[in-house]
Amino acid sequence: MLHDRESWLSGYDILWMLVMFDLPVVEKSDRKAATQFRNFLLDQGFAMAQFSVYYRMVSGKDRGQSMEQKIQRNLPEYGSVQIVSVTDKQYENIKLFKGKKRDSHEKHSQLLLF
Repeated sequence: MLHDRESWLSGYDILWMLVMFDLPVVEKSDRKAATQFRNFLLDQGFAMAQFSVYYRMVSGKDRGQSMEQKIQRNLPEYGSVQIVSVTDKQYENIKLFKGKKRDSHEKHSQLLLF
C-alpha cells in the first residue's frame, strides 16, 4: 500500500473550478458563440450549477492550470468569463437553498462526478 504524498490527495489538494460568465445573446452569432462555450465546458466535464455557472473537480493545482489554459483558448470573442478555484475543503461549506428552505440532502461530493 502506497503512503507517499504523490499517491494521495487531501481535501486541500483537490480543487473545484467554478466558471461564471455573462455572454451577449442578442445577435444570432452571439447566441451561437455562447452555446458553443457552454457545450465546450460540458465536454470538458463541467456540470451546470446555473445557466451561466459551471463547476468541475480537478485533482491538483497543475491540472487546474491546464484546464484554465484550455478555457482561455476557447473563450468567446465577446462577454465576461470568470474562473474561481477553491479547495474541496472550502467547497464543502457551500449552502444550497431552494426557495426559502435549505436543501439538506444535496451535498456536493467527489463521488457525484463518477
